[in-house]
Amino acid sequence: MTMQRIQHDEGDRTHEPAESSPFAPQTPQEVEEMLSAIGAESVEELFDVPEAVAFDGDFDIDAKSEFEVVTEIEELLGRNADRTEFLGRGHYDHYVPSVVDYLSLRSEFLTSYTQYQPETSQGFLQALFEFQSMIVELTGLPVANCSMYDAATALGEAATLAARVRDTSGSRVLVPETIRSERRSVLENYTEGAELTVGTYPLVDGNVDLDALTELFDDDIVMVYAESPTARGAIEERLPSIATLADDHEAAFCLGSDPVALALLQEPAAVGADIVIGDASVLGLSASYGMGLGLFAVKQAYLRQVPGRLVGTSKTADGRRAYTLTLQTREQHIRKERATSNICTNQAWVALRTAIHIASLGASGLSALAEDCVTTAAEAAARLNDIDGISAPVDDRHHFREFVARTNRPATEVVSELAEKGFLVHEAGEFEVQVCVTETNSGDLDDLVAAVREVLG
Repeated sequence: MTMQRIQHDEGDRTHEPAESSPFAPQTPQEVEEMLSAIGAESVEELFDVPEAVAFDGDFDIDAKSEFEVVTEIEELLGRNADRTEFLGRGHYDHYVPSVVDYLSLRSEFLTSYTQYQPETSQGFLQALFEFQSMIVELTGLPVANCSMYDAATALGEAATLAARVRDTSGSRVLVPETIRSERRSVLENYTEGAELTVGTYPLVDGNVDLDALTELFDDDIVMVYAESPTARGAIEERLPSIATLADDHEAAFCLGSDPVALALLQEPAAVGADIVIGDASVLGLSASYGMGLGLFAVKQAYLRQVPGRLVGTSKTADGRRAYTLTLQTREQHIRKERATSNICTNQAWVALRTAIHIASLGASGLSALAEDCVTTAAEAAARLNDIDGISAPVDDRHHFREFVARTNRPATEVVSELAEKGFLVHEAGEFEVQVCVTETNSGDLDDLVAAVREVLG
């Protein structure tokens, strides 16, 4: 390695790279001085690494060519069981156009960090502004941030926002009893620190039991959360009534959905939602069962309480339109403990992918995809319902992508035997299974129906 010369105020000084890393700026002499100051003999003394896992200078891995490595990995992956997934419950697989990979994998997007310097980040800032604009158009609410980690963290942030903006005291958040376990878990992590509690309300025939919810409501409720589609795939038909109930008790109404569903369903703003959260990665990412993209939109009155980052427009000195992170005094890197949230990043690259996917579909393409999610689910339910031993859907509602079916045999057995035949569905109850159909697996519907007929025959 060549020696580097670095100019300092006191004159030139030759810096040799530290032994541990070519990227460390300290010279060996400086390292020795620091170790002496803290009474350590070596850098290794600063780390308590168990001997069993400590690197001894030899990985003990035989050198192989790239071709040999690729061949071995393909052979290893080939041992995986070949299964066709009809899974859903928050993880949905839609076809991602190749243009999404082509554009998002460009180095200026893929290696970009937070866009704090607008003079060097106009391209990415504009893309995030477009993402926000798309969410605003789909929700009907005037303010959307440029992403959260996932739907679960967005829900947690919605609850703490609702508590901050409430004029009077209150400490309870109500969620449907069918809420996905991971969303409730994250929500409870948020609410515990904010001295809030989480309660549930029942559903009847796939939709909110409005009478039961009314009985549960009092002035201690700071937010009520509902979903459409629900965790069971049903489209919620009582949203305006929920919004009215929340408004009567000065509580916030938070609605959970996703961009595909929002392209078909009535705008959340039109049914009275104050906050909209959800997972926008249903577009832009294949089902990953982990990675997500939280969307977060609110009414204008909540603008300065929004968590996360907001991209806004401004003008340059010569009058040209420019993009910049705005209202940053809400954020933890400026206000610290007084910030609206301690979230310190976002899913900007995933938001970029979602925006590209939406743009590539266009308004008509997105609406057509949403309509397919209704008709394909209805077709699948009808075909399964024709089989002896299964009735579908359990809930007499319109469904989006997925639905629950009742079986005459324990669901555990049905799910296991279908897996042996190469099909994966969810166990939704003791005698209930949940099936999700999108354009990526609808071509395998005939085979799934045949497999169900064999299992229940």
